[in-house]
Amino acid sequence: MTFAPGFLFAAAVLYLLTLFLIAYATDRGWIPERVVRHPVTYVLSLGVYATSWTFYGSVGFAQSQGYNFLTIYLGVTLAFVLAPLLLQPILRLTREYQLSSLADLFAFRYRSQLVGILVTLFMLAGALPYLALQIRAVTESLRVLTQEIAPKELALGFCLTLILFAVLFGARHISAREKHAGLVVAIAFESLVKLTALTAAGLFALFGVFGGWGGLSGWLRQHPEAIEQLYAPVREGPWSTLLLLSFAAAFLLPRQFHMAFSEHRDEHSLSIASWAFPLLLLVLNLAIPPILWAGQHLHLGTGADYYVLGITLSSDSAFLPSLVFLGGVSAASAMMIVTTLALSAMCLNHLLLPASYPDPAVNLYRWLLWGRRALIAAIIMLGYAFYLLLEHKQGLVQLGLISFVAVAQFLPGIIGLLFWRRATRYGLIAGLLGGAVIWTITLVLPLMEQSHLMSTHIELEPWMGLLHHDRWSFATFWSLAVNGLLFVSVSLLTRPSREEIEAAHACCPETFTPLRGLVSATSPQQFEEQLARIIGADAATEQVRQALNDLDMSPEEQRPGELTRLRERIERNLSGLMGPLLARMIVDERLGTDPSTDTALASHVRFVEQRLEDSHTRLRGLAAELDTLRRYHRQILQDLPLGVCSLGSDKEIVVWNLAMEVISGVQRECAVGTPLSRLPAPWGELLGAFIDRPEQHVHKRRLHSGGTTRWLNLHKSYIEAPAGAGRGGTVLLVEDLTDLQLLEDELTHSERLASIGRLAAGVAHEIGNPLTGIACLAQNLVVEGNESLMRESLTQILEQTRRIGTIVQSLVNFSHGGSTREHLPSPLRLHRIVDDAVRLVQLSHTGKQLLFANHCDPELQVLGDQQRLSQVFVNLLSNACDASRAGDKIEIYAIAMSGKQVRVEVVDQGSGIAEDHLERIFEPFFTTKPPGQGTGLGMPLVYSIVQEHGGNIVVESKPGVGTRVVLRLPGTSATPSAPAPERTLGAI
Repeated sequence: MTFAPGFLFAAAVLYLLTLFLIAYATDRGWIPERVVRHPVTYVLSLGVYATSWTFYGSVGFAQSQGYNFLTIYLGVTLAFVLAPLLLQPILRLTREYQLSSLADLFAFRYRSQLVGILVTLFMLAGALPYLALQIRAVTESLRVLTQEIAPKELALGFCLTLILFAVLFGARHISAREKHAGLVVAIAFESLVKLTALTAAGLFALFGVFGGWGGLSGWLRQHPEAIEQLYAPVREGPWSTLLLLSFAAAFLLPRQFHMAFSEHRDEHSLSIASWAFPLLLLVLNLAIPPILWAGQHLHLGTGADYYVLGITLSSDSAFLPSLVFLGGVSAASAMMIVTTLALSAMCLNHLLLPASYPDPAVNLYRWLLWGRRALIAAIIMLGYAFYLLLEHKQGLVQLGLISFVAVAQFLPGIIGLLFWRRATRYGLIAGLLGGAVIWTITLVLPLMEQSHLMSTHIELEPWMGLLHHDRWSFATFWSLAVNGLLFVSVSLLTRPSREEIEAAHACCPETFTPLRGLVSATSPQQFEEQLARIIGADAATEQVRQALNDLDMSPEEQRPGELTRLRERIERNLSGLMGPLLARMIVDERLGTDPSTDTALASHVRFVEQRLEDSHTRLRGLAAELDTLRRYHRQILQDLPLGVCSLGSDKEIVVWNLAMEVISGVQRECAVGTPLSRLPAPWGELLGAFIDRPEQHVHKRRLHSGGTTRWLNLHKSYIEAPAGAGRGGTVLLVEDLTDLQLLEDELTHSERLASIGRLAAGVAHEIGNPLTGIACLAQNLVVEGNESLMRESLTQILEQTRRIGTIVQSLVNFSHGGSTREHLPSPLRLHRIVDDAVRLVQLSHTGKQLLFANHCDPELQVLGDQQRLSQVFVNLLSNACDASRAGDKIEIYAIAMSGKQVRVEVVDQGSGIAEDHLERIFEPFFTTKPPGQGTGLGMPLVYSIVQEHGGNIVVESKPGVGTRVVLRLPGTSATPSAPAPERTLGAI
């Protein structure tokens, strides 16, 4: 059975058109998002690893190397088993720093444009044989099915069709942040087609050729050499070399790197792929031995590489050969499309852009887009040219292994990138150049000589025979040995630059490099203006807008620390657009920092915490325990009911917890990183003034905010900088006492009313006497006709009325209170306050029987609230009355002290207070009076009011002798009074 070339070419184009439609439907949203993001789709897209080598060449490889053909897939399995140590860190770097290729990754770590160029050129050179392999596989499959030599025009048409597909759906976005969902789904579909076609061929070999398991077993018994041919190379062949090469190819090949990392969307998919992808490769290769044995049984005239096609021609149906042909086209096209996309990104970032950066007046995005499309076309055509230059007698696997050995040269650099911070750019360059020279001598030049392109006269067979190495083991061993030796030795002989050290720390998941310096720009608008001079106005606006969105930052942001973070984000976004080194050069030139400026502590803290949040799942051992402890302490700080505000040495806010948000109404995102002076009123002024008083560590303050009055208790503590840190800070605790103050006001008012109740009998008597006098005088006026007596009577009535008014006014003034009242400190005459208190206390029955002596200077003034100070003296005098006997004397003294303080003493001659009770008199609800005669709130309220006024109180007492209460209150004069004679309780 034969096929017409035109039919097969049309089928191939129709198949590629189907891939086109699948990608288009995905990008239009016609395919459900759950399918696009499903881990199975990601695993199937990794199946791009299985190229024409797998689909066709594995059978020929199995014929020559036996079961060694499985090492090409066992190495991949090993790489994915080591995903937590190997693949996850690379994925973290590519996602975090928007690195779209292996060249970007190496240039980022080793901070060298030359490194990026070498990696790109070496990867391009190593990929060309592989691209030629795919083109050759398609043309050879056409020859097998048509039984005639396929014209080169068909190969060219195939390449042009691939260029169109790659340009339309592989280069629609320039930035690494934009994923090609349509491409991923199309490649996943391509893997299903490969799997279906290869499985169908294997089933046909088993049941169509051998008639089932029994027929295959019988044939193997008759031909035991068929099984021996599979086992012998395992014992003698280069299985360890092949295992190493496939291990490196699993994640370093351009197509594998692109699908595994650049197009990765779901961070959990890689963990599933670590077992699902090796399983997919195993299923793909189950059909290889039956196909090989079926080809040998049928004595096919085609090479073993194309047994998968040859056996299907023995069937009576045209469907199976067509399906297998499309499977081969699928394998080749997927590899070429993804490989050229990856190589075009490398060439654009590390060859084209550094050589011819566009003018800022040119639309940068359009220039990059068309530049990448042109590179895609150029790379595919280079592969086509390489295909034309080579003779067709080389096996598919031989061409593929040349690329595998080239890719393996990046293993030392990857090890240095992930695990050896001492590695330097010079070591990597020396190692790559040395490995490339050995690779060229041992593999590329012999390939050219076999294709009659050149004559080298290099004889390697004697050396390989001397070392008992085959060609692949010899080339792999010596290229990697020279590469690794130069990499290590030159790295040890050279010193890494500061940029390399920073990048090395960034590549290590347990460490990081803190932010350095502050940007000179003062707003995102200035960022746009500076960037527009080199990337154009439109691109600058888009990049700044995107960075602001990424950080959830306001365009009005002006905090230096936040602007430094914005600069870093812009650099990362530009890295995904044009590579890490060019992005760094642009940002350093247009958004420079002052390295001598110490970055704000708030920025450091936020940067550290962000990195720790990102790395939480990767920390192990002691690091994980320390991070758990940090998170626990941080959560305590956030949930603390007290407001916490921590400041750096530059008074920039470092910590602003949840309670502080509630108290102030200022969100944490707006506060952290902001200088204290820029906080919304009144908080900046309030906290700043408190910090500027180094001698005051506790401060109770009334605050008017939002139309309400709040009482706050402020505490502060200075933090010394750790040794070598060079910076300290301040911690402020803000306690909201508003509810407590309101409750205290209510208790004070209740105590005041209780005092009035106790005075009720005396009040009635005091008011009753003048009322009786008024009544008598009024009766006399009725019958009195003498005008002078009438005038005298009226004068006495007015005097008695004033007496009643004074008593009532004293009660009214004393009884006022409530939570809405504001206590504004003002100058008060202490003598008058004491007189009012004495007058009120004397209204009680006990008070009438005692003598009161107010020795306060009439001119002496204190600073405070009259009503609350009146409460203090009423409570103290009432307690003195309760402890005194009839005829005892109660004296009040006051003198001005230095430092604007007034010392007040209330001395009685009562029963005194027992020593064990003296320490508890300020406890709420503690009283020495019988039940029902005291609330236990009088002295606690006195203590609270005195403390509120910034004073203090001391009680001295001797049982049976008396009690002296000493108050210190703020005064209005710094001049002390004349010293008063010392009074002791024993002299009372």
